Amino acid sequence: MEEWKNGTNLSNFILLGFTDDPHMKLLLFLVFLVIYVITLIGNVGMILLIRIVPCLHTPMYFFLSHLSFVDTCYVSSISPQLLVNFLIPIPSISFAGCAAQMYFSVALGTAECILLAAMAIDRYVAICNPLLYSVIMNVTFCVQLVVGSYVVGFLHSIIYVASVFQLPFCNSNRISHFFCEIPPLLKLSCTDTRFIKVLLVIFSGSISMSCLLAIVVSYLYILLAILKINSATGRKKTFSTCASHLTAVTVFYGTILFVYLWPSSSHSMDLERVVSVLYTIIIPMLNPMIYSVRNREVKEALRVTMCRRKQESR
Repeated sequence: MEEWKNGTNLSNFILLGFTDDPHMKLLLFLVFLVIYVITLIGNVGMILLIRIVPCLHTPMYFFLSHLSFVDTCYVSSISPQLLVNFLIPIPSISFAGCAAQMYFSVALGTAECILLAAMAIDRYVAICNPLLYSVIMNVTFCVQLVVGSYVVGFLHSIIYVASVFQLPFCNSNRISHFFCEIPPLLKLSCTDTRFIKVLLVIFSGSISMSCLLAIVVSYLYILLAILKINSATGRKKTFSTCASHLTAVTVFYGTILFVYLWPSSSHSMDLERVVSVLYTIIIPMLNPMIYSVRNREVKEALRVTMCRRKQESR
């Protein structure tokens, strides 16, 4: 205990996770392993499908391929450590490992916010300004949006990690979570963290709210454009091009807003961990399913690719 008491010689954190029951830990290991494998197959498969099918070489699917890449990296920054911790007696993570995990999870989470906003803008231009679509959503602009999402994400994450890990951790080295999440980590500090919390809320809030505002405004214009379409079939067809993205946005922002805007005193840490599982583990698995099941072009491209593979194997 003395080695972490003043926070200067801290070498690792104990991740309390979900349970201490060995049988339950083994069951959870199998469940999360299956989810992780499905997530990797789904997202890598989506990237490869978009790459090899010419009809998917459009701005929308360019953004979707990077969303799949971000989801793959995001879940890989958390799941491997989580799986290892299910199998060892004392689930721990090193100080440097905790900082690295937080850095990549925050950076990739921020990049996903921006990519979802970029995809909303793409749908707005496609529906509200179809004649200028190829001019506005040109290759250079799309690349700039993607590169910008990564740059902003990793710069934003530097502020997070630098702010949190300069604090002395002397209350405990036990994190009441299954990964290095910011709220439970701040509780371990023996100093006043109110300024840090306000600083982080300002930075994260400005980015996430700006992205959410861009999405909401884009869909308001899209809705107005859809309502102007005379035929019900035309309205349904136009809205179907947005359905998968709107579903992904709703799931993503719904869980994020719950964790960061709902006062922690009004819900238990158990509930917070469950919700955290949704946006760190489940959403990266669901995104390729959402975009394949609810997207006609992806389903058609997948069908054509499977048929072609069958013919080549004969």
